[in-house]
Amino acid sequence: MTLQIGPHSVQPPVVLAPMAGITNAPFRTLCREFSGGKGLFVSEMITTRALVERDAKTMRLIHFDGSEKPRSIQLYGVDPVTVGKAVRMIVDEDLADHIDLNFGCPVPKVTRKGGGSALPYKRNLLRSILRQAVGNAGALPVTMKMRKGIDDDHLTYLDAGRIAVEEGVTAIALHGRTAAQHYGGTADWEAIARLKEAVPEIPVLGNGDIWSAADAVRMMRETGCDGVVVGRGCLGRPWLFGDLVAAFEEGGDGTYAQPTLREVARVMLRHAQLLGEWLEDEARGVIDFRKHVAWYTKGFSVGSELRKKLAVASSLEELGALLSELDLDQPWPAHADGPRGRTSGRNKVVLPDGWLNDPYDCAIVGEEAELDTSGG
Repeated sequence: MTLQIGPHSVQPPVVLAPMAGITNAPFRTLCREFSGGKGLFVSEMITTRALVERDAKTMRLIHFDGSEKPRSIQLYGVDPVTVGKAVRMIVDEDLADHIDLNFGCPVPKVTRKGGGSALPYKRNLLRSILRQAVGNAGALPVTMKMRKGIDDDHLTYLDAGRIAVEEGVTAIALHGRTAAQHYGGTADWEAIARLKEAVPEIPVLGNGDIWSAADAVRMMRETGCDGVVVGRGCLGRPWLFGDLVAAFEEGGDGTYAQPTLREVARVMLRHAQLLGEWLEDEARGVIDFRKHVAWYTKGFSVGSELRKKLAVASSLEELGALLSELDLDQPWPAHADGPRGRTSGRNKVVLPDGWLNDPYDCAIVGEEAELDTSGG
């Protein structure tokens, strides 16, 4: 089963979702190692303004390991001109092989500027951004990731899908939630099926509530989508990509990786080490790793005091010593899969003043609305 993204054949049809502060080069390396290099692994969100201005943090975030093929960058922007310049820079300087556009982020600092999941409501602005991106991309495929809409009263995904097809977008990923839902509630897989019916010309990828390889197989069966995008389901579970390969390519029977705590601890140390090497500072790498501890250890018997110590470790030696204090022979815990990361919903989406007044107003908000930092 193969997903075609322009000239790139993605087999199995599995994509790592861009996640701020998570899908940096070290985490992508871990996921690729478990998948045997199969699948598509997308960078953290890169803001077009920061890229064009060559912000130092952004230039580090767009670094790809030599083994990453294809190199996939997700861009965020609200100004068509700036988006076009960023895409042209990627092409001219050979910075990536695939460009994904972010129209799905629900966080307030993004939506209050008319970006992320707020932007598709402005149909003509969306069209203008897509036209600039595709027009400047040359041979590079341009895809987009979006949500159902702002809330249940302002659904945009079907209109946005048709606009994407008309402007030459190669594929669309739909997270089956509105911005108002944030990460709460249950993803609407039926919306993914409706989008697939509405835009049969291009691949549609489903995103939302994929916690296991079995979930991914079921989503494709129930919606008819062409591939899956995995986000929070791989937090603390990079081996999920190995499970996905088994499910899609080897006819997995539903029995997948169930590592002992000893095996999980090895992955944790490897992850922290990779972060230190990437940041060129072991302590910074271990500090950055702290947010992953709860995800990796979910379901295991760790103890509150030791869990707290793990979450403040500041060296690989300290992290390794603390992990060695655990009962490392613990088997994979029952019911360890399921929601991880942010799960709360939101009742109101923060939007620019008057944003909902006219869905067809081409509200080019200009450079003042562009975020100046990448990675969320």
